[in-house]
Amino acid sequence: MNNILLADIGNTHFHIYDGKKVEHLTYADAMEKYREKELLYITVKHQLSSQIEEIKNWKNISSFVKIEGEYKTMGVDRKALCLSHKNGVFVDAGSAITVDVVMDGIYVGGYIFPGIKAMLKSYKAISPVLDVELNETISLEQLPTTTKDGISYGIIASIKSLLDKHSNGKTLYFTGGDGKFLSTFFKDAIYDETLVFQGILKTLKSM
Repeated sequence: MNNILLADIGNTHFHIYDGKKVEHLTYADAMEKYREKELLYITVKHQLSSQIEEIKNWKNISSFVKIEGEYKTMGVDRKALCLSHKNGVFVDAGSAITVDVVMDGIYVGGYIFPGIKAMLKSYKAISPVLDVELNETISLEQLPTTTKDGISYGIIASIKSLLDKHSNGKTLYFTGGDGKFLSTFFKDAIYDETLVFQGILKTLKSM
């Protein structure tokens, strides 16, 4: 088991875990680099299924990842993330931002935001004047007085307010490309890019 790689195939990247670190690759690079390696994977990118299924050393274990309380169309990456700890609020901040709550190992619900990049694109689509980069050092303690800060505040404060509402003393766990950044707005939040893989490993132990 120690020599088998784990992969989480997301909407934009392959995330591959060797037991020590997580590597983020494009689809093409991952398939070229690891084609000859033994690899167990979960995926939400069903458009790639035919290409991946041709790789004889790779096995899809998505159907084995389950959590009590899950709903029918719940993404396998979210289920794996929620399996990493028995209690908490789990935030995966990638191309979409998913927020899920687990109590005593049971999934109790969650919600989905567009990812930060998607939010910024939506502003740009409204007007060229709103085409700005995120101010990652924005203060939430005072109202902004510039367009860039107003958009940045609107994005971050809306995410934070809902998370504050539903965390209610629970531990906040962050993962995903923007997870480390978002975690800085919350006291005692935990960022860990291996959370999904921790959930996959728990699944494998129970198989």
